[in-house]
Amino acid sequence: MPEQPAESHTDGVTRARTFRELPQFYYHTHFVEMLSFVEQHYAHALRAEDRAFLEVFRGLPHAAQCLYVRLVNRKGSVLGVGKLDYPELGSAEPLIDTLIRARLAARPDVNDFEDVLPALSCADLRGVLDRVSPGLRRSLRKAELMAHAREAVGATRLLQALDRARWVVQRRTDVVGYLLFLFFGTVQQGTLRFTMRDLGIVRTQAHDATYEPRFASREDATETWFFASRKARLRALGAPAVDSLVRELGRWPEPVSATGAMHADALAERLGRALEQASRADDALAVYRRGATAHCLERQVRLLLRDNHKDAARDVLESCLDTPRSDEEWLFAQDLYARQFGGKRTSTLTDVLREADCIRLDQAVSDSPERAVVHWFARQGHEAWCAENTLWRTLFGLVFWDLLFGEAADARHSPFDALPAGLDDGSFYAQQQPGIEQTLAVCATAAGLQRQVVAAATRYHGEANAIFRWHAATLDGVFALARLGDPGATVQILRELARDFRNAHGFPDLLVVDGDGLRFIEVKTSGDQLRRNQLLRLEQLRAAGLRADVLRVEWFVDPEQPYVVVDVETTGGRGDFHRVTEIGAVRVVGGQIVDRFQTLIQPDRRIPAPITRLTGITDAMVAGAPRFADVAASFSEFLDGAIFVAHNVEFDYGFISREFRRLGMPFRMPKLCTCATMRRLFPGHASYSLKSLCVDFDVELDQHHRALCDAEAAAGLLQHINERRAALEPQVRA
Repeated sequence: MPEQPAESHTDGVTRARTFRELPQFYYHTHFVEMLSFVEQHYAHALRAEDRAFLEVFRGLPHAAQCLYVRLVNRKGSVLGVGKLDYPELGSAEPLIDTLIRARLAARPDVNDFEDVLPALSCADLRGVLDRVSPGLRRSLRKAELMAHAREAVGATRLLQALDRARWVVQRRTDVVGYLLFLFFGTVQQGTLRFTMRDLGIVRTQAHDATYEPRFASREDATETWFFASRKARLRALGAPAVDSLVRELGRWPEPVSATGAMHADALAERLGRALEQASRADDALAVYRRGATAHCLERQVRLLLRDNHKDAARDVLESCLDTPRSDEEWLFAQDLYARQFGGKRTSTLTDVLREADCIRLDQAVSDSPERAVVHWFARQGHEAWCAENTLWRTLFGLVFWDLLFGEAADARHSPFDALPAGLDDGSFYAQQQPGIEQTLAVCATAAGLQRQVVAAATRYHGEANAIFRWHAATLDGVFALARLGDPGATVQILRELARDFRNAHGFPDLLVVDGDGLRFIEVKTSGDQLRRNQLLRLEQLRAAGLRADVLRVEWFVDPEQPYVVVDVETTGGRGDFHRVTEIGAVRVVGGQIVDRFQTLIQPDRRIPAPITRLTGITDAMVAGAPRFADVAASFSEFLDGAIFVAHNVEFDYGFISREFRRLGMPFRMPKLCTCATMRRLFPGHASYSLKSLCVDFDVELDQHHRALCDAEAAAGLLQHINERRAALEPQVRA
C-alpha cells in the first residue's frame, strides 16, 4: 500500500509519521478474507443457512457484493438509500434491486419496526408521525417521538406512512453476525478491525501463524452465539429488547461449554437487572434462575426474601451450601444464611472491614488513596508498590513467557486474538501441563524464581503482549516478590492462575515490604465496601502462606502533610506545543514555607512578545539557563512525598508532567487546586484569580507572573484553605 508522510508535533518535536492509503475495494477484500478464514477453520460449525448465504453472496456481481459489504459495515440494519451512493460503485438503485432479488436486502416492513425507529433522523421521524398523528408538540425530542411511535401509532401505521422506497434493510444479519462471531469470538459490527489492521493501528498475528477453532462443535458455537447476540441486542436497544428476550426464555439452550455458560450467565445478569429496574420481579426471578453466578444467586435470594418467601430462600441457600458452584457463591450463601437464619447481625465482609487496621491521611490525597498509602508506608521506612492485578499478571507473563508466546505457545483462534487460546477459554493448564509444571519446578526456590523472572524481563523487555504492560514500578514489585516472597506460595498462586487465568482479578491493591517481610494490602476508605471476590483473593493468598490484610483509611487535615506549591511560566498556553520558561516552587509543612526552588528554563524556542510583556521573561534571560533535563532530578527530589499545589493546578501540573514524559520519566502526584478549593470553601467572591484573591485575603503578591512570587502567593491561599478545612473537618473533602 502506498504511504503518505505527515508530520506530528504532539511532543513539541517534529516527527515523521505515515498514513497508509487503503486500496479502492479494501472493505470487500476484508469481508472475503473473513469468509475464507471461517470456511477454512470453522467448516464444522457452519449451518445450512450459512452455506446458503456463502453461495448466494459469491453469485452476486462484484459491485453488488461491495454494496452488501457496505451495508454490513454501516451501523444498524436500516439505511437511507441516499446514503448508499459510493463513487466506485456508481448508482445504488440497481445494486439494491439486485440485493433484493437475492434476498440479501429488502424494503422495511412491520417486522423491522424497532430497527427503523433509530435509523430515522428526528426530522424524518417527525415528518412520518405528522402524517399519521398530527398535532405533536414541536419540542418533543427523538426519544419521546420514538416512544409515541411505539405506544400511540404502532408498526403498521408508521410503515404505511413511511416512504419505503427511500430505505433499505440488510437481510441475513443473523448469518453475517454469526460468521463474524466465529472469526472474532465477540459480537461485531462489520470488519472495522481489518481496516485498523491495514492502517497499522491494530497488530495481528503473522500470516503463517497456526490457528485452532475457538468452538469445538456446531452446538458449542451456536449456543454461545445465541447468548452473546442477545446480550448485544439488550445492550444496544435497552428496554425495547426486554420483552422479546423474556418471551424466548423457555427456548434458551442448556449450555454445554464453558464459553456458552459464561455468555448465558452474563445475559441472565443483565436481563434480570433490566427487569428489576422495570419492577418486573417475577420475570427477573425466572431469569436469574437461568444464571449460575454468585450475582444471580444473590438476586434470587434477595427477591425471595423481599417478597417474604423465606422458606424458598432458605432452600436456595442450603442447596448452594451443599453443592456450591464457586467459592464466591458459597461465601455469599454462608454469609446470608448466618444472618437470615442463624441470628448473625452483620456480614462477613463488614466484620472483616471493621476488624481491619486503620490509618489517617490528609484529605487532600483522597483522590488517589492507594498511592497515598504507598507514600505513608515510605514515610514509615517501608517499601510499597501499587500491585492489584497488574503485579500478578506481570509475574504470570514473565514466568510463562515461552509457553505463552514462544514456539511452544498455544495457537490463536484468529489473527486478531492477542491471548493464546488456552488463556481465552480456560484450557491453558490442561494443554500445557507438562511445561507449566516443569517451569514451576524451576521457580520452587527463591533463586530459581528470580532467575526465571529476570531472564524473561531482560530478554523480552518492551515486547507488546496482551497480558501486561511493561512498567518500571510494577517490575520493581515483581522483583521484590521474587526476591523476598515464599517461592512455594508464589508457585501455588501461579498454578491456580494457570488453571484459570480468567480469575486474575480482585487481588489486593498494594505489595508492602516491612520489618516482617512481604505483605499484601487491600485499601478501603470511608464508604468503600469490601467485595466478595476481594475477600476470596485475600483468603487465597493467606491459604498459600502469604500475609494479606485489609487496611482502612480515614481522612483528616494533617498538619504535618508536606505540600509543594508550584507555579510555571511558559512560552504559551498549549502544553503539547509550548514549553516551560521558569519554575518557582515552595515546600510547605505545618503551614510554614520550609524550602524554595526557583530556576529559569531554556525552552529551546522563542518566547512570543505577548508572553514577554506579561511575564518580563525575555529570550536573553533564558539563553544561558539550564534545560528542564538538567534540573529534572533535583526538582523531582524537591517534590518527593508532597501534594502538588497550584492555582489552576491542571495548567502547571500538565506542563510539568509533559516535561518529565519527554525525558521518559513517569510523573504522577496527588494534586490540590487553590482556585477550585477557594471557590468551594469561600463562595461569593467576584473573582477567583490569584491576584484578586490575594487582595481579598491580604496575601502578598509583589511580582505577579513571575513563578516564585506566584507560588509563594498561592502558598498563602493554601494556609487559608487548610485553616478552613480543619474547622469544617470531617464534612469537607479536598
